[in-house]
Amino acid sequence: MGSDPIFSPRRTAVLLLAAHILSMAGFSTFAALLPELRALWHLSNSEAGVVSGMFFVGYASTVSYWTALTDRVDGRRVYLIGGLLAAAGSTGFGFMAQGFASAVLFQILLGTGIAAMYMPGLRLLSDRVSGPAQSRYIAFYTSFFGIGTALSLAAAGAVSALAGWQWAFIAAAAGPLAAGALVFAGIGARAPAAAGAAAPFSLATLFPLAAWRRLLANRPVAGFALGYAMHCLELFGSRSWMVAFLAFSAGLHAGGASFPWNLAVIAAFVNVCAVPASIVGNEIALRIGRRRWISFAMLGSGASGMLLAGAAGWHWGAVLVVLVLYSMLVMAESATLTAGMVAAAPEELRGTAMGLYSLMGFAGGMIGPMVFGAALDAAGGAARSSAWLAAYAAIGAGCLASSFVAWRRGRG
Repeated sequence: MGSDPIFSPRRTAVLLLAAHILSMAGFSTFAALLPELRALWHLSNSEAGVVSGMFFVGYASTVSYWTALTDRVDGRRVYLIGGLLAAAGSTGFGFMAQGFASAVLFQILLGTGIAAMYMPGLRLLSDRVSGPAQSRYIAFYTSFFGIGTALSLAAAGAVSALAGWQWAFIAAAAGPLAAGALVFAGIGARAPAAAGAAAPFSLATLFPLAAWRRLLANRPVAGFALGYAMHCLELFGSRSWMVAFLAFSAGLHAGGASFPWNLAVIAAFVNVCAVPASIVGNEIALRIGRRRWISFAMLGSGASGMLLAGAAGWHWGAVLVVLVLYSMLVMAESATLTAGMVAAAPEELRGTAMGLYSLMGFAGGMIGPMVFGAALDAAGGAARSSAWLAAYAAIGAGCLASSFVAWRRGRG
């Protein structure tokens, strides 16, 4: 693993981090506008959760192909294709979405595009940085997902307020287009380890079962991947419903002190506050051990989600403090899981391992918003405090269980 032929590892990392943020422009647009679109299209909470989760259907169903493809072809090309697909998804949503079915379609297309950018971008980074710096750059890359999410939320709220929800989606298309062009033009080409003709798009390339069996027989890889699935279930379940939760909390203060800012901007602020948690968490894990840190962080996130639900009726300042704490704990083990998987995966299967890891994680991300919405409906609807407690408990249960498993294995 040498340095990039054009840029130093550090400059290459900076370019990929910038592109990563741009690629996320459409990621949280629906989440930012969920209360408005739920009312406009007369969606149930379960249906709104399905629309949110369909992004991850597109992501999870194709990420293995895109990431494994980087084992054989130039990852910059994969990244550029992803930018075009993500832009098409956002643009289509803005121009043509008119209800549940069409929203589902364009969310799937958006997820397919970002699937060709997120993990292939991480592969481009990990191939160009080696040694101790690799874990730290991976920590920055995974934590910058939060910055991209925050900017997506803020931009959606601002553009929607000025020009309507359709233009929020259309404007978001510019981000992945710019990201694809930046990576393709700004990073030098490099022959992959298993260079050769790309396999056709088929079930065998989407689901390389033989390679997956080999990877899942590797207990560290399997453990990090399963932990990532539980992490993503809680992370994306909570983020998809954050603006809606803030709207519920604000509604409890009619005539009293409520949130003084736009709710999408508050959600963006919370996501930015959570960014350092992943980076700091990785540094702590390097000192005390990955397993110990993962156990602590997952226990904290699962428990604090239920605390947040119970705090909905508190003063807005207290709600915001608990929400920031919760979001930081949710992110605290993210980089540790990813860096651990990269370190444990065989180099010749690193792209495939990243694909499997991302597939499992974003399968959890797909389920999270649906579980949250279904729990809200099953517990009496979004107007009841107990329903929000049930929803946060539902998405946090996997992290609580993972924390216990990691603790038991650590003792063993």
